[in-house]
Amino acid sequence: MAPPSKYSPEFKEEAVQIALRSSKTISHTARELELNPETLRGWVKKHQKHNEPAVDAPLRLGERARLKELERRNRELEMEVSFLKKAAAYFAKDPR
Repeated sequence: MAPPSKYSPEFKEEAVQIALRSSKTISHTARELELNPETLRGWVKKHQKHNEPAVDAPLRLGERARLKELERRNRELEMEVSFLKKAAAYFAKDPR
């Protein structure tokens, strides 16, 4: 049986949140918290595994709005690419 952890669940969760929100590397964050980087990395992986949404889970309202905006932007860019291809073909014609 593994020995009891010297870190409380609250400390672990706070460390994980700091690591996820920070723009710094996990190693750097671990050093700041005086932890072994592999310990913090393990906590982060466990947190992400337990908190990732199911593959078939419905999208939340904000995610649906973002998806709709990205789809609109994608259609817009596809139209621009199509136009630019036609323009390039027109100007590439040999003027005889």
